Amino acid sequence: MDDDERKRTWSEFRELVNMKPADLEEWLASPESEAAGQHKDGGESTGHASGRRIAEILHTPKSDLTDDDYRHMRKVVGYVRRHLAQRPSGDVRETRWRYSLMNWGHDPLA
Repeated sequence: MDDDERKRTWSEFRELVNMKPADLEEWLASPESEAAGQHKDGGESTGHASGRRIAEILHTPKSDLTDDDYRHMRKVVGYVRRHLAQRPSGDVRETRWRYSLMNWGHDPLA
């Protein structure tokens, strides 16, 4: 991944991931977070696992991020953009839609 792509990825990631690491970690510990998303074989949902990885990335100094971290950041950007485009009508405060986004580090109500 070249420097321009890293810069673009970092910028888009930081624009869309609007939860602070501590807030994301607190959210991930909640029953609502654990229930949101698609679960494989009754295990952890993809979004919940991604949230843990996002928190790690947010705690990592930018200079220490790897190409694998940047690939995950691209995945997060794509997911959040697609999911935002599917916003349901009405109050979304206590919806699986919002909870899923929050697992990916984006609170649409922030």
